[in-house]
Amino acid sequence: MLRYTLMRLGIFVGCFLVVWGLVYSEILPRGLGDSNMLWVLLLSLVISAPISFVALRKERDRASATVVARVDRTKANLEANRTQEDEADDVARARTQG
Repeated sequence: MLRYTLMRLGIFVGCFLVVWGLVYSEILPRGLGDSNMLWVLLLSLVISAPISFVALRKERDRASATVVARVDRTKANLEANRTQEDEADDVARARTQG
């Protein structure tokens, strides 16, 4: 998951630098007044999102599989603990009734 996040951040930083360079060289328009940095950030986000979606598909699937495995393992552990507690409760009730 950390790898995917770092790769996504890298794509964003790359897009940010390209957009900043294009705005600085006046190929792309500047933002109004003091909003230039916000303009560059928003444009970088809009450009990096579809690039990340396409370029990081395999890494996203790998990260998703890791998360699903972790959730399944946690559910199994919770179910095992619940079953163990139920068995102990059944034994204790059987002793008090018998």
